[in-house]
Amino acid sequence: MKFIWNMYKKYEDVILYLFFGGCTFLICMVSYYICAEPLGMNYMVANVISWVVAVLFAYITNRIFVFKSKVRDFTGVIKELWMFIACRLSTGVMEIVIMFVGVSLLKFNDLIVKAVAQVLVILSNYVLSKLLIFKKK
Repeated sequence: MKFIWNMYKKYEDVILYLFFGGCTFLICMVSYYICAEPLGMNYMVANVISWVVAVLFAYITNRIFVFKSKVRDFTGVIKELWMFIACRLSTGVMEIVIMFVGVSLLKFNDLIVKAVAQVLVILSNYVLSKLLIFKKK
């Protein structure tokens, strides 16, 4: 049991990121589906809306549970939030390009392309969060 606990503590941020990344994935996919299907929005508009919802959820969970940010002062939190948004914008652009190529050019199913894009985005976001946003001092 001690071995399992030690392994968990060693990889705690990865395990928690995978869990909350999975939750973010579900939130993003469900919000995309709701916008694209029942509401009939254009897939790119639905993609942007689902991205905003997912980024807000991800910031809160990453800050509190995954990387356990110690930043408490207002200026520090704003700086951290803007850095988070900037990194997410870069991976958001990556997702838009993947969606455009996959759906508009290659004519693949939008939900499948969205799911593939999300996996790539989640992996990229972990690296950016770990190295740039919530880095340990």
